[in-house]
Amino acid sequence: MDSPGKPVGFFISFEGPEGGGKSTQIHRLASTLAEEGHVVWTTREPGGTRLGEMIRPLLLGPQQSRLSPWTEALLFTAARAELVEDVIRPRLQRGEVVLCDRFSDSTLAYQGYGRGLSLEALRRLQADATGNLSPNLTLLLDLPVEAGLARIPRTAQDRLDRETVAFHQRVHAGYQQMVAEDPRRWRQVDASADPDQVARHILEQASDALRQAGVHPAERRSA
Repeated sequence: MDSPGKPVGFFISFEGPEGGGKSTQIHRLASTLAEEGHVVWTTREPGGTRLGEMIRPLLLGPQQSRLSPWTEALLFTAARAELVEDVIRPRLQRGEVVLCDRFSDSTLAYQGYGRGLSLEALRRLQADATGNLSPNLTLLLDLPVEAGLARIPRTAQDRLDRETVAFHQRVHAGYQQMVAEDPRRWRQVDASADPDQVARHILEQASDALRQAGVHPAERRSA
């Protein structure tokens, strides 16, 4: 079933365990695509809207008390619904390339595989909240759990960073399962490599996906 106002742009989400360097690599890719002439917008979850930024410290603040798994899932999803409605879908409908630091797959990984909530229920919730919006390409910046966590200083760790290694291992396994289930959308990138090498691999994957989808830089579209 198509969602209302079918997107005409291109939506790339970045996923992965903690410490994978998603934020840095998103901005590197955005800069390169913009130099090529694409109209690019970057955003993050939770956040990207006034409401999302208000919800963010409730979910990630290290001083925040423990939340129930469903409270956590619903807060993430509420922020996501607002982001889709106010930012992502309008920009896709204008033909932009949208890069998002995490999307619905994070809820499946963290609250589904990590917390043990029903994957079927979470998938229904995400479909309803986003109007069935799914990324055109999802880049998994992957590295071993312990290596990723070691990259984050204790003072910079958020509430989820401070979860047990066992929790993060379940999240990591969940990502691997999702990649196996939908290899056409997912591309895996070794985030333990040199950052420049990671950036080159991401650009190759994104450029190939954009080319296959027929998405060209703005000046070529308007020529």
